[in-house]
Amino acid sequence: MAEPSPAAPGNIWQMLDSYQPAPIVPDELVDAHGDLRPAWNDFLQYLSAQSPAVMESLFRRGDTYLRDSGVFLRQYTNEVSRERPWPLSHMPVLIHEREWDEISNGLKQRADLLERVAADLYGENTLVRDGFLPGRLIAESPEWLRQLVGVKPPSGKYLHFLAFEIGRGPNGQWWVLNDRTQAPSGAGYALENRVATSRIYAEHYANAKVLRLSSFFRDFRTSLLNLRRSPDHHVAIMTPGPYSETYYEQAYIARYLGLLLVEGEDLTVHKGEVHVRTVSGLQPVDVLWRRLDALYSDPLELEEGSKLGTPGLVGAARRGTVSMVNALGTGVLETRALMAFLPRIARQWLGEPLTLPNIATWWCGQAKERRHVLENVEKMMIAPALSTRMPFDPDETTVLAGQLKSSVHPTVQQLIDEEGTWLVGQEAVSFSTSPVFADGRLQPRPMSMRVFMVRTENGWSVMPGGFARIGPEEGSTVLNMQKGGSVADVWIVSDNPVDTHTRLSDGTSAMPRARQGALPSNAAENLFWLGRYVDRAEGFARLNRAYHSRLADAEPPGSPLLKHLSGYMKFIGLDVADAMPRALVGAIDATSRTAGSVRDRLSPDGWAAISEIVETVHADKGEVTPGDETARRMVWLLRESSGFTGLVHENMYRFTEWRFLSLGRSVERLMALASALASFLHPNAPEGALDLALEYGDSTISHRRRYAFMASRLSVIELLALDPLNPRSLIFHLDELKAQVGALPGAAENGHPSEVYAQTLRIHTNFRTMKAEAIDTNALLDFRAQIATLSDALGQAYMS
Repeated sequence: MAEPSPAAPGNIWQMLDSYQPAPIVPDELVDAHGDLRPAWNDFLQYLSAQSPAVMESLFRRGDTYLRDSGVFLRQYTNEVSRERPWPLSHMPVLIHEREWDEISNGLKQRADLLERVAADLYGENTLVRDGFLPGRLIAESPEWLRQLVGVKPPSGKYLHFLAFEIGRGPNGQWWVLNDRTQAPSGAGYALENRVATSRIYAEHYANAKVLRLSSFFRDFRTSLLNLRRSPDHHVAIMTPGPYSETYYEQAYIARYLGLLLVEGEDLTVHKGEVHVRTVSGLQPVDVLWRRLDALYSDPLELEEGSKLGTPGLVGAARRGTVSMVNALGTGVLETRALMAFLPRIARQWLGEPLTLPNIATWWCGQAKERRHVLENVEKMMIAPALSTRMPFDPDETTVLAGQLKSSVHPTVQQLIDEEGTWLVGQEAVSFSTSPVFADGRLQPRPMSMRVFMVRTENGWSVMPGGFARIGPEEGSTVLNMQKGGSVADVWIVSDNPVDTHTRLSDGTSAMPRARQGALPSNAAENLFWLGRYVDRAEGFARLNRAYHSRLADAEPPGSPLLKHLSGYMKFIGLDVADAMPRALVGAIDATSRTAGSVRDRLSPDGWAAISEIVETVHADKGEVTPGDETARRMVWLLRESSGFTGLVHENMYRFTEWRFLSLGRSVERLMALASALASFLHPNAPEGALDLALEYGDSTISHRRRYAFMASRLSVIELLALDPLNPRSLIFHLDELKAQVGALPGAAENGHPSEVYAQTLRIHTNFRTMKAEAIDTNALLDFRAQIATLSDALGQAYMS
């Protein structure tokens, strides 16, 4: 490539990786004439004024934001999933607004064409009848759902939210690489990329003429709300669950747009309508933005083995009582072979060619096309015709024929001759390169881009940006994050001042408020158990600390007190031989698992606190000495756990979610403390057991201040069982339990308490009226059993 135009900043080219005789300049920086693309000028001027040390500090700023926000990529290796840091490429991709308008118009034309194709395939089917599409390609596609033939969506439109994978060739021509109509992902990631990148370049971005993303998400939210039959009905995002590769993004976008995030088991079809099971009973759902493939959405009529869907969902779609985004069955539009026929369909239906062409594709089921593929096999990529994967997907069974030796070509010809009906040939394209920072320099890396669109009342709205996939090395044809690729923000640069508002609301009208009780039962159950697991982990840590701190004080393991304590710990599943007992690690892992299932309802700080505990516990594989070292580890764990509890207490809105989290915490505290007191206050408990009870109840200092003498059985009972001002006492949490149950939906109607609330009142009254002398081991164990029964009743009433 020629040396860039001298109009570019002088020393920016020094940042490029140098090759002899001239630097290789990324295609995205310069046009075919070697002139700097106008979108880059101001940004490169800014970069050229920064030292390498400053750039490194800026990059750390963005990485810190992503880490603190809990943004991650779920990576699957050998059927094992793990979370790894979000692979952000710190250098954005810049495109001028004029060029973006051309891209947008081309994609709008393509979106309208795909809408008409979907309507025809599930309607009159003229494309097959008139020979524009081979019938076998449609009939044999697993994404074409016969059950939906003749079913028109309530809105009259099949497509509402689309994504397109596009790439630029080295000659500057943009191509559509893939259509995403099934369940497009990544819009939330695009937003997080923008936030992180804008923080990296905050000083420049504040005044840069970069189009903001908020207007697109405002259009998207409005579009979803307008699909409802009633303003009182719900819009929900249907997720495959927390182990989905893109679950973080689903939770993030649900929180950002203020929508319900539901799994298939959260929904039910009642009287032909979709409802979400909530703690207030069934509530109607009019709109489902599904994030799982249509085939798995209804085990009754589609994939019967699916555990992700909702029985009857197809029937509800058939009745027109639910709007699906996108309509069930539209995944057939992603079929790779369809790209071979879209250009001709466009000329027939639109009277014009596709403004933004797709990658050249030939279906090998036709003699002429098969012959063309074989004659140009060196330039071809041979792939399954019915595939919906991206070109060059590393998990795809793709043959890069151009990389094969001539002696192998007869094998390719034999493959095409025998299996041509199910194969396509696609032109093996080269991606343009975009600059990335690597080893302190700007270096070229191949790039493709995902662009998002939403249907509005005024037509298609295109996100002014998106996210770019960046190859891991120069010349790479695999732009996949699972295989080492990264992602970059996309900036659309204007010549004119831009609206810098970043809020979904313009502030002139109130946003719709969620209703009390609009909490899915499954989410309520996860929040309830999150509260229980956090408190359980704290209790286990306190017991483990008590045991090992006494070892540190030279008390022999065979002493009566330590034998009693170790016996109780063994009874509840804690092995004193382990510095980090498996039961404690299990409680921490369960905390992380349940928190991950309600990630859309936790603050980023709360999630970060949990993640830090889990990472630290699992990262420390070294041997830890019993005694003081183990006790100090427990102190650290208790402090971190208290940090999470404090964040939740301070930051979580006092709504139904908070009530179930609080209920779980109080139930676990009541059961664990009652059990511990029953053991430590037992008549046969050894000397020192009373002090142990105070330590476990974190009330040693309170006892000294209030009683100013050595602990007695009655003083411990008064403080840990009957003192309503002690936040660690049984009565304090019993009062809390009564208040929270009484505030739940349906707790009292027409002046009469519900069955579960009446049960709570009975337990509360009986314990409140007990004398200290009557609270012995049997009474405490009976009280624990009553709380366990109440916990089951809460589950039956609100979480089933």
